[in-house]
This record gives sequence, structure tokens and C-alpha cells, in this order.
Amino acid sequence: MKVPVHIGIIMDGNRRWAKKRNLPSLRGHQKGAEALEKISKHCQKRGVKILTVFAFSTENWNRSKKEVYYLMKLFEDLFTQKRINELMAKDVRLNVLGQKEKFSKKLQKKIEQVEELTKKNSKHIFNIALSYGGRADIVQAAKRAKRITEQEISKNLWFSRDIDLLIRTGKEKRISNFLIWQSAYAELYFSDKHWPAFTEKDLDKALKDYDKRKRRFGR
Repeated sequence: MKVPVHIGIIMDGNRRWAKKRNLPSLRGHQKGAEALEKISKHCQKRGVKILTVFAFSTENWNRSKKEVYYLMKLFEDLFTQKRINELMAKDVRLNVLGQKEKFSKKLQKKIEQVEELTKKNSKHIFNIALSYGGRADIVQAAKRAKRITEQEISKNLWFSRDIDLLIRTGKEKRISNFLIWQSAYAELYFSDKHWPAFTEKDLDKALKDYDKRKRRFGR
């Protein structure tokens, strides 16, 4: 099977999954975090070299203070020593893409620590987009570029490798400002399942669909 080098996932539907079950939205985010752990491990098992997930957008800061606070706590749990040990054991590099300066000093320190400790790992790259927006990504890259060319913009993005397969869960069919530069030639795959219900079998289904496609890149 032809396996994509770089998969991007818009993990949509946590709150709707919870609402459907008469549960608080925070429970949906918790289950979404559990789904992410399973899917990230399955990507590694299937030979995917890079996984980038959309966890928190630049627009998500507009949600209720209670929800944002809870999400920040979930993000802190992603960077525990136990998880760092797992990343090191599996030779996984972890990057956080986005406006890191907007997070608490505590979370910034945890992010800096895990990125530094895993930066030489090379078997798999796991990117988490936090306070991320595709337009913001391009703007900051343009500000840092020495000249305005595609190559110069690309190398100054938070992460420059193009997406091969972009998956979105939750029934919506749009990319919502996620990796818009890197997804210029991505194959798009939409799942009706809400993110907490997305399983390893669903990922395999997306991979099989990708395997059938012919990528021409405009040629």
C-alpha cells in the first residue's frame, strides 16, 4: 500500500460527540485526547513519517474561559515526563506549531522542554498545532523571509513539509485555516464520524482511499 509521508488531521467534533450523548463538552475533549493517543500510535505503526494534528486554532481563544482553561490543562498533560519518556523510547520528535507566546509560562516551559529533548529523534515526527492559523503561519513566514519567493516563504513556516493526506472528521467539509500553504496539493478525506469516535479502522479506511488516488500535481 502507498502510505502518505505526511498526514494532517483536523480533529473536529468533540463537543458534538458529547452533546449527542448528553455529556458536558469537556468530556468530549477528554475523549478526543484519548482518540489522538490511539491514532498517533497507529500512524507510527502504519509507517506514516509525519503526523500533524489541529488541536487549538487562533480562533479558539474566543471560546468560554472555562473551556479554554480545561483545554490548556489537557495540553499540559501532553507534555508530562511519562509521555516524554515514551517519545524518546519510540524515537519520536514532537513539535508545537503556532503562537507559543500566547500560552502560560508554565506551558511554554513544558513545550520548550519536550521539543529540546526530542529534537534529534528521527523515526517519526508528531506536530501539534496549538494557537495555530494557516494565515498567521504565512504572515509570520513572510515577515521573516529575506525575499518573497515560494521557497523562502516555505522554509520560514512553522513546519514546511507539504501535506500528502488531509483528514477532517465531524462531517464538515472545509479545511478551516489549517496548513493552507502546506495543503496546496493534499488529498482531502472527510469522515462523518466525530473525532472521539474515530478509530484505527477509520484511519485504515482513509489510507486505503488514499492508495487508490492518482496524484498529478497539475501535470
